[in-house]
Amino acid sequence: MTNPTAIRRALISVSDKTGLIDLAQSLNARGVELLSTGGSAKAIRDAGIEVTDVADVTGFPEMMDGRVKTLHPKVHGGLLALRDNDAHVAAMDEHGIGAIDLLVVNLYPFEAALARGADYDEMIENIDIGGPAMIRAAAKNHSFVTTVVDVEDYDALIAELDANEGGTTYAFRQKFAQIAYARTGAYDAAVSTWMASAIGEETPRRRVFSGTYVQGLRYGENSHQGAAFYSDGSGRPGVAAAEQHQGKELSYNNINDTDAAFELVSEFLPTDGPACAIIKHANPCGVARGSSLEEAYEKAFDCDRTSAFGGIVALNQPLDAATAEKITEIFTEVVIAPGADDAAREIFAKKKNLRLLTTPALANTLDQGLAYRQVSGGMLVQDRDNGFIGMDDLKVVTKVAPTEEQMRDLLFAWKVAKHVKSNAIVYVKDGATVGVGAGQMSRLDSALIAAKKAERMAEAMGLPEPLTKGSAVASDAFFPFADGLLEAAAAGASCVIQPGGSMRDDEVIAAADEAGLAMVMTGMRHFRH
Repeated sequence: MTNPTAIRRALISVSDKTGLIDLAQSLNARGVELLSTGGSAKAIRDAGIEVTDVADVTGFPEMMDGRVKTLHPKVHGGLLALRDNDAHVAAMDEHGIGAIDLLVVNLYPFEAALARGADYDEMIENIDIGGPAMIRAAAKNHSFVTTVVDVEDYDALIAELDANEGGTTYAFRQKFAQIAYARTGAYDAAVSTWMASAIGEETPRRRVFSGTYVQGLRYGENSHQGAAFYSDGSGRPGVAAAEQHQGKELSYNNINDTDAAFELVSEFLPTDGPACAIIKHANPCGVARGSSLEEAYEKAFDCDRTSAFGGIVALNQPLDAATAEKITEIFTEVVIAPGADDAAREIFAKKKNLRLLTTPALANTLDQGLAYRQVSGGMLVQDRDNGFIGMDDLKVVTKVAPTEEQMRDLLFAWKVAKHVKSNAIVYVKDGATVGVGAGQMSRLDSALIAAKKAERMAEAMGLPEPLTKGSAVASDAFFPFADGLLEAAAAGASCVIQPGGSMRDDEVIAAADEAGLAMVMTGMRHFRH
């Protein structure tokens, strides 16, 4: 199998007609006999290229609205026959089956129909049957047959034919057989996942995940780990769908942190005003609203100037020049925003290592979807945390009720706490975080760390007292004891938001009353491990 195998006869059946005519012309010029179906055959014929309809080969017309056209021995025999097996060759001769050396197929646009929200019946009609069957047959017989399933591989096919006098090498056919099986696997995964959702099957017996290669990465979290980036095909706005305008290649950690930053800033609708989130190691070190993006960035930066160095900045509105100038005052790894004006991009162009990513929109944090994580020997799968708490969902449990201004800060702190590694404590004042405690084994420790950070920032900024004085504080889960709550009160917090649900809620509420705190409960927690 070291010698190239000549391509003499090809079957082309594609839904996506991109590049079809150029490919057909190139094959025709090499003397390759072309077989095709339906719309593909018409397009090739209309371009003045000779093509034979598959129906003329099989002796059966396309029927049942095109559901049956290639499911025939004269097609599958031509794909599956072993050319070096005398019995196979004899069967081909006896039944008039011609060998097919090249299969070019792309499947019905099931994923596109899903993306546009097609109804159940339309989704069913977009499930391809003949295409996957032919692909699997051709790929299995890659000793003799070349299989191409992606438009972007047409040029590679032509280059291979040019390099091998109209043939393909075994290594080429092996590589493209693997691509073919990955394509049918991803297609079946999309169908099965959609159907599980459509029929309300929350825990199907088998759950399949697939991804499309985006880029290789120099390494993973650490230099000894290999890594690559894949898209899930959902089109959800974010790092996978973003356009990179400048800067060196994103690393594994950059992508992970940028995703965290963008998902957090997407909690704040642009119509409610500019917002900025600064992320370091997947945790926010500053989040703020402002009258402008520049002010939002400055307020977020002032929460923890030390940690912001080398961080990720996410904005909820298009980047402007004034904000770009501020961001470039310190080293920043990545900035992601739903757009950037020319002046801002010109400013960033002077910082060659700074990556700028733009997205078509913010992510919808209310979207349904699945989140999954690998564990030894398995996978944890859960619904995306799209839980939402509004003003009307809050229950005041203390003698003192929060003011309207405090309520705004409480809800702001709650949104941020959702994106902080648990145990999470977040202090907020005037629409900006002023202390963040993340990822501690004790909620008390998180409260202490957040308060200590605020003290250090007050000293660095020459403030008479930490900004936690008069702040709102959020806890991602209930206070199991009153100690964490009292630590927040000692730091100057005046109001608290927490889920409630502890066996000691009454004790915690009593402590809040004694400290003169206003406290509301959400009935919902936001663990983030």
